[in-house]
Amino acid sequence: MITGKTAVAGVAGNPVAHSLSPLIHNAWLAAAGIDGVYVAFQPPADGFRRFAEGLRGGAVRGINVTVPFKEAAFEAADEMTGRARAAGAVNLLLFRPDGTVAADNTDGEGLIGALAHQAGFDPESGPAVILGAGGAARGAATTLAAEGCPDIRIVNRTLSRAQAIAELVAGRAFPLDRCEGALEGAAVVINATTAGLSGQAPIDVPLHLTRDDAVAMDMVYKPLVTPFLARAQARGLRTVDGLEMLIRQAAPSFEAFFGRPPPPEVDVRGLALATLEAGA
Repeated sequence: MITGKTAVAGVAGNPVAHSLSPLIHNAWLAAAGIDGVYVAFQPPADGFRRFAEGLRGGAVRGINVTVPFKEAAFEAADEMTGRARAAGAVNLLLFRPDGTVAADNTDGEGLIGALAHQAGFDPESGPAVILGAGGAARGAATTLAAEGCPDIRIVNRTLSRAQAIAELVAGRAFPLDRCEGALEGAAVVINATTAGLSGQAPIDVPLHLTRDDAVAMDMVYKPLVTPFLARAQARGLRTVDGLEMLIRQAAPSFEAFFGRPPPPEVDVRGLALATLEAGA
């Protein structure tokens, strides 16, 4: 039962109907016996700042932020962690009772954890290619740089946006239509675009140029095996899915919202997989 004492948090994106974050957080809340609820918000595409301003004061404890609002969320914050500032994008906003807004970026934590868990990948092992130049790509690039990745290559349709991220990490930028040099000898290729999300055309890059032991990761998790990951599997590459990253970035967010770590006994991946298989 939701009452006036119920702690409220949520996720904001556009679109957001596909998000599994409410399923994950509400399963953790139920298992922990916390009087709380986690809901989905879909602000207008051009209205995130107004939406965030309306949450000041703490009636809603905080929100996770997904595409396309991660950079707008950065601008809405009064203070932020070092990793959020380095990324120039945030996926977590906390609304304090005094009216201030604090920001963090847990995407990098989720990224590194997913790569290690599903592929045993060490960022120091070789060149990384990131496809896309939005907030998710910025977070991935700055995290990989902080973890010691020796060569970061950003691929994007608009070269200037790729160059802006490459400059942050002393990396290199490539246009999508001439990305062969980026893929050559890559140890990991990360799709940080929404290409491949259900109903969208997949991104097409020459995966045959990567190392034979390379890892391919897609931040999209619906479908779980995106066309990008299917091509990587056909190439014989190890793959990492976006669901693992989602769960691993969600854990520190849950603790920030509700004051304790999520209960480890809950198989939220199993719950999410069942939902995906049911076509929800």
